[in-house]
Amino acid sequence: MIAVTGATGRLGGRIAQRLAAAGVATRLLVRDPSRAPELPGAEAVLAPYGDADAVRAALAGVDAVLMVSASESEDRLEQHLTFVRAAAQAGVGHVVYTSFFGAAPKATFTLARTHFHTEQALRSAGPAWTFLRDCLYADFLPGMVEDEGEGGVIRGPAGHGRVAAVAQDDIADVAAAVLLDPGAHAGRTYDLTGPEELTLDDVAAIVSAAQGRPVRYEEETLAEAYASRARYGAPDWQVEAWVSTYVAIARGEMQPATDDVPALLGRPATSLEQLLRAERGRMSA
Repeated sequence: MIAVTGATGRLGGRIAQRLAAAGVATRLLVRDPSRAPELPGAEAVLAPYGDADAVRAALAGVDAVLMVSASESEDRLEQHLTFVRAAAQAGVGHVVYTSFFGAAPKATFTLARTHFHTEQALRSAGPAWTFLRDCLYADFLPGMVEDEGEGGVIRGPAGHGRVAAVAQDDIADVAAAVLLDPGAHAGRTYDLTGPEELTLDDVAAIVSAAQGRPVRYEEETLAEAYASRARYGAPDWQVEAWVSTYVAIARGEMQPATDDVPALLGRPATSLEQLLRAERGRMSA
């Protein structure tokens, strides 16, 4: 029995689909069972990360669990630690955790610090573990573009830094492969990236070609970055996370590209251009 968290989300849902296609029985731990995907061999169970009793009950008899990091929130680490303790108490044998590239206690990207502390908790919790340290999602890069007239612009304090963004489908393929043979990956940390290291000028050019409109990158100072995001009315911790994403790129913390995806899947990692071309094909089908 494999448990999957985050199955109503983009990444967890992809992984649940792959496990179902492989004929594996899964238990989907979700916050809203009515939104869980209907998959063969899958059972949806209400088990929010912060509810230790529900998590323990949901993980009873589970051999391995995919722990997709919780939605971004101020108490995200507290939710993670509650889940980790409950998983250990339930007797889960293996936890596969979707962490973040360069997770460290003093990482520039503020949310990568939460991932580091979650990893540390898993190391000492008892179950075997595997960490999938995902770089920035390539799927989200087009979402960084703000509409501007007939074109678009990416604004941020990323300088000329580079990002080795990874496609979510590649992460899902890796996660499914690990969950189907967890023992072979016990105690391993994989840095999952795309095949290339792109500046935001490169990203703008690739998105421009894919969308058929002019897209450019405009560098901001830190002060400009905070000011331009103030209009969203988001809490300070969230704005800090947004801005620190760009600063981490500027400081080289979103690179280098690794060989972990091709080594685990036996095929090249997906480039941003390939990803956007495939999306365009699905939309036109």
